[in-house]
This record gives sequence, C-alpha cells and structure tokens, in this order.
Amino acid sequence: MITKINIKKIVLGFAVSLLSLYFFPLMGQATDNQQKAKIVVNADLGVHVISKHIYGHFSEHLGNCIYGGYWVGEDSEIPNTRGIRNDVVEALKKTNIPNLRWPGGCFADEYHWMDGIGPREDRPEMINTHWGGVTEDNSFGTHEFFDLCQQLNTEPVICGNVGSGTVEEMSKWVEYINSDNISPMADLRRKNGQEKAWGIKYWDVGNENWGCGGHMTAEFYADQYKRYATFCRNYGENRLRKIAGGANSNDLNWTETLMKKIPHWMMWGISLHYYTTNWRNKGSATEFGEDLYFDILDRCLNIAEVIDKHITIMDKYDPEKRVALVFDEWGTWYNVEPGTNPGFLFQQNTLRDALVAGLSLNYLNERCERVKMANIAQTVNVLQALIFTKEDKILLTPTYHIFEMYKVHHDATLLPLNLKCGDYEYDGKKLPSLSASASMDADGIIHISIVNIHPEKDIELTLDMRGTKFSKISGRILTSDNFTDHNTFDDPENLKPAVFEDIKMNKNEVAGTIPAKSIIVLEIK
Repeated sequence: MITKINIKKIVLGFAVSLLSLYFFPLMGQATDNQQKAKIVVNADLGVHVISKHIYGHFSEHLGNCIYGGYWVGEDSEIPNTRGIRNDVVEALKKTNIPNLRWPGGCFADEYHWMDGIGPREDRPEMINTHWGGVTEDNSFGTHEFFDLCQQLNTEPVICGNVGSGTVEEMSKWVEYINSDNISPMADLRRKNGQEKAWGIKYWDVGNENWGCGGHMTAEFYADQYKRYATFCRNYGENRLRKIAGGANSNDLNWTETLMKKIPHWMMWGISLHYYTTNWRNKGSATEFGEDLYFDILDRCLNIAEVIDKHITIMDKYDPEKRVALVFDEWGTWYNVEPGTNPGFLFQQNTLRDALVAGLSLNYLNERCERVKMANIAQTVNVLQALIFTKEDKILLTPTYHIFEMYKVHHDATLLPLNLKCGDYEYDGKKLPSLSASASMDADGIIHISIVNIHPEKDIELTLDMRGTKFSKISGRILTSDNFTDHNTFDDPENLKPAVFEDIKMNKNEVAGTIPAKSIIVLEIK
C-alpha cells in the first residue's frame, strides 16, 4: 500500500534523480584524483582598483638583459629600430607592459649617468663589478632607455645612484630628464638630440642600500634619503613620485625606521624585495622533483605573510595609505644554467615558474589598496625572465604567458571573493590547492584568474557569481604534463595558452574542472 510517507519518498527520490541528471554532470563528481572547491565572487562590492603598475618589469645591466636582450645597435642584422630589437618590443607590447625599472638593481649604485650620454664613441667604458666583471661600454644610456620606453609605450622608472653617487649627480640627472627651462642640464640634453623634456614620474632613490647599495643602517639611509630626495626637484607641472629604498624580505625594522623617520609627503612609495628561493641551495631551474616543487611554491606563498607584516607597519604610521608599497624586485632565483657565466644569472623557466607568477600576481591584486607597483626580475634573459633571446631568435617563457593572460586585471576594480578549497599535502606540510583573483574592467567584464598548484589532482570548482548577471563565459589555460616542462629554441611553443572549455553555466553559478598544475583566466560577460 502506498502511504503519504511513501509518496513523499518517491517524489523526493524522483527529484534527486532529476538533480543528478542535470546538476551532477555540470559539477562533475570528485574522484580519488580530484578535489572540490567553491569560490563566491561579489561583483557588486568592488572598491579598490588594481593598478596596472603591479604588472611592471625590471631590467638591469646584467648578463644579456640589456645587451643582446633589448639592445643590438643600429648596425645589427637583427631587425631593430634605432638599435632596439623589434621582436622584443612587439612581444612586450602584447602584455601591455605598464612600466620598466632601470638601470638596476645593484648596478644602479655604481652607475654614473653622464657616462651614458653624448656620442657613443666618446662614452667611457667601465667594469661591471657586480655582474660578471664584464666591460660596460655605456652604449645604452638615458636616451636609449627613454627611446625603449617610448617604443614600448610604457612608463619609465629610474633607480638613482645613492651608494657611490652624489646628491648633485642625482639632482642633475632629474634636471636633465625633466627640465624644459634654460639651464646647463636642459641645454646639454638638447645638445644631445632631445629637445623636449621626457617628464619621468617614478624615481627610486637608491637600491638595496642595506646591501649592495652601501651596507647602510636603516637610520643612516633614512637621513640620506631625505638629503637626496630634497634635491630631486619638480619641474613644470610634472610631479616626481619618489620611492624610498625599502627592506629585504623580513627586515621589518627597516620599514619601521623609514616610516618613522621620513616625512610621508617626501615619498610616494617605499620598496620591498623578496625572491622565491632557498639561498642555501637554490637548485636547478629544470631538474627537480616534487620536494623542490613544493618548497618553491611554499616560499612563494610566504610572500603574503611577509608583505602583510610590512603593510601592518605602514598602516600603523600611515593609516590613510598615502605611501605606496612598491614590490619592485620579485621572482624565482635558481642556479644558473650549466655552462653559462655565473654572474649573468641566466636560468630556464618552467611551468613551476608560471605557477609562481600566477600565485604572486593573485596576491598582489588582493593587496592593491596598499601595493601600487611591482616589478618582476627580470624581463629578458635574467632570472625569471619573460623573454629569452639567442642571436636573431626570440622565445616566450611560461612566465611571459601569465603576464599576457593576466593583463585583463590592469586598472580593473578588485572584486571581493571567498575561496574554500582542499589542500596540497607533501611530506607532512600543507598548502591551499587553489588561488584566485577577480576583477571587473571599465566595460563591466569580469575576469577571474585561478591557479591550481596540486601536481596531481584536478579540482571540481563551483563559482557562485553574486551581484551580477551574465550570459557568456570563456577561458584560457596554461598547463602541461610535467611541472618541469619548459620552452626551448628547438621547441618554443611547448607551453602556450590554449582555450579552456571545461566550464558550464547555470543561472548565477559556473562549474568546471580546474586541471592539476594549471593557470586559468576566465572572462564572464
């Protein structure tokens, strides 16, 4: 006999069956080789803008970054515009490169800018004592750098010499670059072929002055900063955004001292350097197992803890957040490739590095209220480079593809999100398997960047979009079979973005499978 209770059970069972037919194919059923995760995005609660300058770059006179990387000279058979490689410029323009920091790095504090102006045949040579002991002929100097930035359509960032230079030298460099008055430095610039001032905005007052920039104490540097910054003048309507040389990794005392001793109106920002490396054993860029894979990702995720500690100090002295945190050197650092000059810091770039880039940028987006600029080290042929060059050939690394995919976040509004996911466990340690960042651009298009660091498990993701309506979703993915996979000049497209199709919509929810060790950028309209 069918009772009311039985009828309810039958109806409930029928409903569950329908849900199973409709919903579970959409969601996917987690297996032993899968995890589940959920992201809730609040599309109507965005407040802070992700500055495009978080996606900046750093290029030093180091190895083949400048010479052979950007600069080949007008007489080179490699296609160039006034000595600057066309292929490198075109590749970087596709990432919408927002700024470029130059000439260092450690090199900046032994660089004397007047050696790099005027006829190239008259420029003095020097020894690059920091990087390989090679001869620096100064053929790439101020004019060449600004030409490069104009070709790239990017903002220049100059790092001035505090370690071995004088206040007068730095003051005159700013005048040479920014003054349209009748003055000795402005007239010298005109004599050297540049009539109109370039009008630079961003200026680093020294680099790593706790180390290669002079081995100073925080107290001594704070006083030096005030001296040098005082004479870095504003010219015309241009307002110079001066950046104080900040701390190394966990040196919280350095940040606290600068925030206490330097008036906030004297600095637009304060820098911070953090490299994802094990300084006792940097290891190989390509020959590593899961132990070193996990270790590097663990050190990368530690960026969040380090930066948050510095932000806490900055908030203590500057609750209005007038001073920007400038994360102007970051990235992976391994042993150099066998057979290369140890002082040139050339290392390969694998899927592991792409994951580091994705994780780092997701976090920097999240802290955009305080972090206004960042610069990966370095752009071409050095450390976690975006581009390799070899004679007339060019190669785009996995890290390049992340910057190209993530350009959708430039100057977009950060959207708050809540992420719940499982862990990636190795040797008794745990890391969150998933990282994500969401933003809305000026056209109302939402982009979500997602990183799955688990080397084996796919993640069944549910994405709950609140405060918005949408009708179209698409995506791109970067992944590979092995976390050691990389591009070579013989196989330059081994790793490149592909269309991501394993994603479906149902009203305000999205569901799909995020493959192991992958980076995905979704576009939701």
